[in-house]
Amino acid sequence: MATSILDERPVVDPRDVSRAELYHGDCWQAPFEELRKNAPIHYVEHSKFGPYWSVSTYKPIVHIEALPKIFSSSWEYGGITVAFDPEKPMEGELRMPMFIAMDPPIHTGQRRTVAPAFGPSEVAAMKAEVQQRTAEVLDALPIGEAFDWVKAVSIELTTGMLARLFDFPWEERHKLTEWSDTGGDIELIFKPDGMAIRNTALMEMGGAFGKLWQEKAAAPGKDLISIMLQSDAMKEMSQEEFLGNLILLIVGGNDTTRNSMSGFVYGLNKYPEERAKLEADPSLIPNAVSELIRWQTPLAHMRRTVMEDTVVDGVAMKKGDKVVLWYLSANRDESVFEDGEAIRIDRPNARRHLAFGYGIHRCVGARVAELQLTVLLEEMAKRRLRVNVLEEPERVKSCFVHGYSRMMVSLSHY
Repeated sequence: MATSILDERPVVDPRDVSRAELYHGDCWQAPFEELRKNAPIHYVEHSKFGPYWSVSTYKPIVHIEALPKIFSSSWEYGGITVAFDPEKPMEGELRMPMFIAMDPPIHTGQRRTVAPAFGPSEVAAMKAEVQQRTAEVLDALPIGEAFDWVKAVSIELTTGMLARLFDFPWEERHKLTEWSDTGGDIELIFKPDGMAIRNTALMEMGGAFGKLWQEKAAAPGKDLISIMLQSDAMKEMSQEEFLGNLILLIVGGNDTTRNSMSGFVYGLNKYPEERAKLEADPSLIPNAVSELIRWQTPLAHMRRTVMEDTVVDGVAMKKGDKVVLWYLSANRDESVFEDGEAIRIDRPNARRHLAFGYGIHRCVGARVAELQLTVLLEEMAKRRLRVNVLEEPERVKSCFVHGYSRMMVSLSHY
């Protein structure tokens, strides 16, 4: 019997929400709604990333995140994204340990080293500089003319913050964006030369930060590199560990905040009645920031690996299973967030969102992200600026970084 070309097509599970086209086309909402209603913990047998458990509702995600001994984040078992399989390494793959992809006690020591740089007093001390830089960026924008918000505002502001945190050469700060885009792109592994592109970028980053490391060893300051150097937990890091933690801090500080800044524009343009409410009452800004982060959820998922046979909500999971926690879906869970698909800037429980994660791996730089977004909204309000989206934005083609690559807008006054 002749074999049809249809017989050679890969099996596609319609409930496989790791498919990049769902995010590139902004059509992920309905599949996740169906999962939350009918299969909140679903085993995906066939995906391009291999089999995995898909967890799409709030309660079981919080349960899993609270049990790091049973659900590991360690890079040795696959790390924090759906992409990697420790038993089937990609050809040319460069493995990079980082503290978010580690379990206690190593994770605990390295996180404690970095965390003080993002404490309340440190973040408060950043505010004046963030206000100044945000004001300069906004005042340079044209009124009534089309421009790309992602490039002119979101990238510019977040890259500037990263350069400050690392004391990275200001004139070369655009490289931080390039390295972040590459480091967070899990789809690269499927391109013929993707692994080579990724490794080249990582080596370039390693060289630049290696030089900075030597400079800080000779004359330490208050930046993140100096803090790492002076800590017992991080001063003896291998080159791979150093690179891994840099990628973590750069992607965490860049992609997430910048995509929330872009999501704020797109979201309020989509819900003009909420935008009008915010314009009329700037005191709503702090809560609006939490709501916009919830609505955007700039990292769609985190992955864990089962360390021992266990049961979650009546579902049996086996040791070694890959478990994907869909923050993006949990932040739409109607049992927690009423009318969760909509933006409600005065939502009373907006801060319960899981966009920063939960438990021991909750985003260490959450306060800095909130500061940057709060200041952006405050400075916009001072100038009575409104952003008008001119066309559907171009979105990142990825099930990990949930964001925008281009968004054409114009500014007007209200």
